[in-house]
Amino acid sequence: MLSYRHGFHAGNFADVLKHAVLTQIVRSLLRKPAPFFYLDTHAGAGRYDLESAMAKQNREHRSGIERLWKLPSVPPELEDYLAAVRMLNPGGRLRFYPGSPLIVRHFLRGGERMVLCELHGTEVLSLRSLFAGERRITVHPTDGYQGLKAFLPPPERRGLVLCDPSFELRNERERMTEAAAGAWKRWPTGIFAYWYPIQDRRTADRLRRKFRQTGIDRLLAMELSVLPESGDKRMNGSGMIVINPPWRLDEHMKTLLPWLHATLSPEGEGGWRLEWLAGEPD
Repeated sequence: MLSYRHGFHAGNFADVLKHAVLTQIVRSLLRKPAPFFYLDTHAGAGRYDLESAMAKQNREHRSGIERLWKLPSVPPELEDYLAAVRMLNPGGRLRFYPGSPLIVRHFLRGGERMVLCELHGTEVLSLRSLFAGERRITVHPTDGYQGLKAFLPPPERRGLVLCDPSFELRNERERMTEAAAGAWKRWPTGIFAYWYPIQDRRTADRLRRKFRQTGIDRLLAMELSVLPESGDKRMNGSGMIVINPPWRLDEHMKTLLPWLHATLSPEGEGGWRLEWLAGEPD
């Protein structure tokens, strides 16, 4: 469970989808003046060097963030996300990629608070160094699912949880849906975003069914695949299931998903999907 390092995959097409959705949700929370709370259950290192040995092994960012980096224009739904990436690359040359904690940190106002959970010892050290001196950001070397129990509900009442485990364990999908149901019961007004890889359609659909069976009453699912869903061990796409999605998130993603598919899969392989698993749009 502790072998996974996101540095091998930073900035890939799955990160683009995950962080585009993340910034849309954060922007929705910023529309109200009351502070919000952010919990990241599998926070990673926080920042990744795309010229490191890890990143160079597969160069996955080349088929992800690099394809967006120098485009003359992008949809409005991507502007905030790209602004957060540019924050780390002020000279205009793509060298560093922000993880989810650093992306959210980019948008925080004075009253917001972040809790970051991570089990990998090296990643914990990176997080603590990255956010040293920031009292409103705390790093906990703990299992993210335990974090859902320990830190929810927050006193802020408003906020977002991001859960994106490595899926190294066979029962990860069961752990995720069980934890999601419990966390929603503890904090029914919170927004929760759950990321998952897509290797084959059958496994992805089984996870969606498990979420439906939790009884959670508002569930929006979105998926982006850039390769055919062949059923082998490679990741062909990824998805996000959002509990209590903010207003118009579905509309924004209906615009963004086909654009991302055309840009990140120029050969037209794979596809995209957007579906309410429970509840209806506001």
